[in-house]
Amino acid sequence: MARPRKPLLSYDRIVETARQLVDAEGLSAVSTRRLAAELGVSGPSLYNHFRTKDEILEAVADSVSAQVDLSMFEDVRDWRTALHDWAVSYRAALRDHPNIVPVLARGPGRRPAALRLADAVYGAMVEAGWPAAQATSIGALMRYFIMGSALGSFAGGFVDDASAYDPADYPHLGQAHLLADQQEKIDERAFETGLAALLDGLARQYEQVGRAG
Repeated sequence: MARPRKPLLSYDRIVETARQLVDAEGLSAVSTRRLAAELGVSGPSLYNHFRTKDEILEAVADSVSAQVDLSMFEDVRDWRTALHDWAVSYRAALRDHPNIVPVLARGPGRRPAALRLADAVYGAMVEAGWPAAQATSIGALMRYFIMGSALGSFAGGFVDDASAYDPADYPHLGQAHLLADQQEKIDERAFETGLAALLDGLARQYEQVGRAG
């Protein structure tokens, strides 16, 4: 009886395995030796696809960027609705893979999916009538906001021990020990509140752009 063949080593299989490692254990868990062991291959065989660990992490980061929906920049949605829907999709991808955010925060570099993302946002803003310089600033602003929201949880930063919040020292934090239990709800509400405020401000600027034109 023939022995079952191991799945062929491929670029996509390496990236998927590395992404699972990053998700489960963080960036430090990824090494060529560890990946080779997870994939059931010898270490040198990875070099047919990637030269360094950094290249693998860049590919993992780009695979997460590729999960972000960009269709809102191609249909009939107005620029504000498109930015909102894109921000929600982007944050969802980062929320699912928070450990890769530090690599994504370096910027797109040469990563294809990240560059397509930047191109879609900038192009949509210019086509909507934003001057090029402001379109660039909007892309940067949105990126700062979305990345920041994914780097940590506000609610999750409070311990669930009421004794940590002595009213003599913290008279307004009497309910802070309850925040962690509502982490997802609070963080989602905070993101939507901040996103709405950001878009409201941009809408006022857009009106000024229209009047100036």
